[in-house]
Amino acid sequence: MKSKSIGILTKPKFPEVKTTLQAVVAWLRARNIDVILDNTSASLLGEKGGLQKTQLAGKADVLLVLGGDGTMLNAARLAGERGIPILGVNMGGLGFLTEVRLEHLYPSLERVFANDFVLDERLMLRTLVHRHGETVAQGVVLNDVVVSKGTLARMIELKIEIQGQFVTNLRGDGLIVSTPTGSTAYSLSAGGPILHPAVQSLILTPICPHTLTHRPLIVPGDAEIDITLTSKDEGAMATLDGQVGIALTQGDTVVLNVSEQRTRLIRFPESSYYHVLREKLKWGDG
Repeated sequence: MKSKSIGILTKPKFPEVKTTLQAVVAWLRARNIDVILDNTSASLLGEKGGLQKTQLAGKADVLLVLGGDGTMLNAARLAGERGIPILGVNMGGLGFLTEVRLEHLYPSLERVFANDFVLDERLMLRTLVHRHGETVAQGVVLNDVVVSKGTLARMIELKIEIQGQFVTNLRGDGLIVSTPTGSTAYSLSAGGPILHPAVQSLILTPICPHTLTHRPLIVPGDAEIDITLTSKDEGAMATLDGQVGIALTQGDTVVLNVSEQRTRLIRFPESSYYHVLREKLKWGDG
């Protein structure tokens, strides 16, 4: 890969980040690779002139993420319309999205420059919040959108429509709409199924439904999902990828469908999705 420039995104709270960042920046610059830093990374290195995070993907050809899955979700949103490839280095715990362990960082970068990798394209979910006929918020996520009750509300009521057809009124703590990538995140802990990333579908997973017959529902990737808050609840929220919260009021509709944007993750041919599941979920070897 004739990589002109690498943008680096970090999560400074991980203890090894600073030393790793110093070493990798020196390593890249020694190979005449243009390194683009955001403000956080630049200040960690004691350098001036870092960019805003939102500008990083506009300038770089590849994003190198030193962090965990949260940092990867942030990177996916930043990569946005350009869809630049993202290489994740796991500095955190579980890490379904980060491809590379820290000890394999430099061999992995060598392979990226030698074009010895594949791009794993992941569905993203486009979100619009409509209020009185106007769009009051929007965003694109890689994992999930959660419509949930406030801290004080006992339950919320949601009207769910798919492709303009009424499906159900759901009473409970909320609803998770997840991509296949997000199937191993919040949806999984709420009892949802694991979807292989190549399956072009979305999952609707109820959170603590009042009626136990409400079950996770898998719908085609081209379906439009409309979720309307019908109860009058203070504090109800739509949360995008666990990172951006939008306050909802009665009558608001959250409209969800698959985005034209894709997240492109750098993967190496020998790494298998099932191996990742086995390792992360501690499934047996037998």
